[in-house]
Amino acid sequence: MTEVVMETPVIEKKPNKLAMVISCLLAFPLAAVLLLHPAAMLDADGNYSHSAMMYIMIGISGGFIHGVGFVPRFWLWKWLFSPFVAWPLMIWGYYTWFFS
Repeated sequence: MTEVVMETPVIEKKPNKLAMVISCLLAFPLAAVLLLHPAAMLDADGNYSHSAMMYIMIGISGGFIHGVGFVPRFWLWKWLFSPFVAWPLMIWGYYTWFFS
């Protein structure tokens, strides 16, 4: 006799549209500044902090990934590109942009 294996349905959460819009609104201006006028991110000495820029770009990537609604499957990428990590990194980018 054959047995029928039934998969349990995966219950997906509805995405929070407001959080997705906030992610996009935080990511777009930072990405535009880094592409069009990267000198705006220089410090007082006229140098880039490459480690800070790396973290800020990870935040921008997370903002875009969350903003378009993509949900990674692997737990590390899901955590790294979540708004809980991306938003503080992007806020750090705005701080660097306006106050450095």
